[in-house]
Amino acid sequence: MSQTHLVIPDPHATPEHDNDRAVWVGELIADVKPDVVVVLGDLHEMSSLCDMEKGKARFQGKSYKDDVNAGIDFNEKMWAQVKARKRKMPRRIILEGNHEERISRVTSKMPELNGAVSFRDLEWDRYYDDVVRYNGDSPGIIRVGGIHYAHYLVSGVMGRAISGEHPAYSLIQKRFMSSTVGHLHLFDQCIRTRLDGTKVQSLVAGCFFDYFHDWAGQANALYWPGVFIKREVENGNYDLEAVSMTRLRKTYGHLTNARAR
Repeated sequence: MSQTHLVIPDPHATPEHDNDRAVWVGELIADVKPDVVVVLGDLHEMSSLCDMEKGKARFQGKSYKDDVNAGIDFNEKMWAQVKARKRKMPRRIILEGNHEERISRVTSKMPELNGAVSFRDLEWDRYYDDVVRYNGDSPGIIRVGGIHYAHYLVSGVMGRAISGEHPAYSLIQKRFMSSTVGHLHLFDQCIRTRLDGTKVQSLVAGCFFDYFHDWAGQANALYWPGVFIKREVENGNYDLEAVSMTRLRKTYGHLTNARAR
């Protein structure tokens, strides 16, 4: 039986920016009534644990607790919309991204922080049916409807993320099965056909934040913010609909605008 999946890529919730977009996508979930919702990772920005930012002026004042609470606030706002509309909850899946994996890295380097800093602080078990953690040094993978979902998929023994100028095509080249990833913040899609006529679809699913990343600089212009609806999902095949952040804001922005007044 076919399903409908709603895919939310890389929200990067941070205390420096509001989570209004979580309200909007919560309303979309309530309207679409998908069977499955997949968050592709990096829900939490976790800038307080970024080694590359230490020593820079913008690192000052960063708080681990505030970073954790920003992601919890995102989840609260998103799922509250579904509950308020009395919709049946979909199967809720979230994948650990490299930004959340910073928690494991810091406790590995500084074991004295174990207990004070923990993945459990994110409280994902409160909001999701399936929490897909890293597998060693690489993101975990979950297969749903014949599609492999991962924060990113690796190429070769070095474990680097599959990327390149045409990353969706590279995914099919390397794996030749239907897969969907986040991480790159780009929107790219590729469809190929096996000899038996079955389709293989790969999707690099953009991101889901509506603010400027200082650390990304000019790369911000390349990012595609929004979410994806996959209908008629079966054996890795589906009909894809992209819902941009602009469209979400136009459709549901009145909810947060009214609150702001």
